Amino acid sequence: MDVADLGLPVDVPSTALFTDQYELTMLRAALKAGTAGRRSVFEVFTRRLPDGRRYGVVAGTGRVLDAVENFRFDADVLRFLREQDIVDEETLDWLAQYRFSGDIWGYPEGEVYFPGSPIMRVEGTFGECVLLETVILSILNHDSAIAAAASRMSSAAGPRPLIEMGARRTHELAAVAAARSAYVGGFATTSDLAAGFRYNIPTVGTSAHAFTLLHDNERDAFRAQVDALGRDTTLLVDTYDVAEAVRTAVEVAGPELGAVRIDSGDLLLVAHRVRQQLDELGATETKIVVTSDLDEYAIASLAAAPVDAYGVGTQLVTGSGHPTASMVYKLVARAESGAEGAPLVPVAKKSSGGKTSVGGRKWAARRLDADGHAEAEVVGTGPVPDALADRQLLVELVKGGQVVAREPLDAARDRHAAARANLPLSATQLSRGEPVIPTEYAHGGSGS
Repeated sequence: MDVADLGLPVDVPSTALFTDQYELTMLRAALKAGTAGRRSVFEVFTRRLPDGRRYGVVAGTGRVLDAVENFRFDADVLRFLREQDIVDEETLDWLAQYRFSGDIWGYPEGEVYFPGSPIMRVEGTFGECVLLETVILSILNHDSAIAAAASRMSSAAGPRPLIEMGARRTHELAAVAAARSAYVGGFATTSDLAAGFRYNIPTVGTSAHAFTLLHDNERDAFRAQVDALGRDTTLLVDTYDVAEAVRTAVEVAGPELGAVRIDSGDLLLVAHRVRQQLDELGATETKIVVTSDLDEYAIASLAAAPVDAYGVGTQLVTGSGHPTASMVYKLVARAESGAEGAPLVPVAKKSSGGKTSVGGRKWAARRLDADGHAEAEVVGTGPVPDALADRQLLVELVKGGQVVAREPLDAARDRHAAARANLPLSATQLSRGEPVIPTEYAHGGSGS
């Protein structure tokens, strides 16, 4: 599917300098040694989930595809590299022609993952693959961390919708990516218009306390908002006295008032009081939206409150305490020589401190129990066992340098809901615990 078919912008700038310098120095040395053209396999995985998390969520895959497509060394970039003496002329000539021509496989966006899951596999020459390490990791680590937090929050919220409103709490570009990831993880809307424009995520927003403070009194503020936006708007009722504001809101908008928002105080207590007051005033269909530094634990604590929607900002865009997914990008196999068709041999880092890796080009499958729920993440090299052949997780994303797996963001959102529902029930517990299913390794050949 062409990107234009999704209504997404295509004028993405070059991503070539979203790169650590050592990737270019490795390329330079490999070109000089004659090894840059060796067939290589890199994999993205994490050795562990953030403390207490029971599953991870793959997010950012679509952004990775955009980044790989736009990984180009144009004249300005090459001039910078030359002026800074980062690489030599031979390497600059090579970079000027750079186009990723290999293959990328990965867990589809929205899928869940576990320690050791080969979340993404990048195959091609060493030179073309090694340059993609930083940009791929920066996208997947950020977006997957936000999506995991969003998933926990949406699970805690149940059927009640969540509003992403964290743009003012993070970098302006990170905010757009965070809104996208939150949508994958189960949020319904965003306040960020750039995210709505770029990714077609539904946007919402009405007013802040400043609008109330602008007017001589609360009644004038509510009247101005209702006159402009209609009775179905959401009025912010905690600038002064909540009970008085609710009374005024219903008097101004009538019982057809869409919603009231509470942004401070004991949300559990205030929500109950506001619900009772709204019902007594005949505004039985008026909804209650709560905001104010919510996280998954606060959302869960409000499960018994008469709340209709939650707005979440800071805790979401910072990954609810875990702003990275700690993914790494490692060479796991390479050709035994530079000869065409040379077989792959597995390679792996061996070190102390828990930073080892497992060599070999891997596949992954999720084994189900008798009830059809996930019971293990099976990761292996070589042939895939027949019993797992139809449970494989990796899908082809890029073939011969061409993106083959673009999809609407709603597809990733729906996939995540289905994947989470397929996990054991304990996956949604907020208490600390181990990954909800174990990762098992099935060793075979190199998988060349």
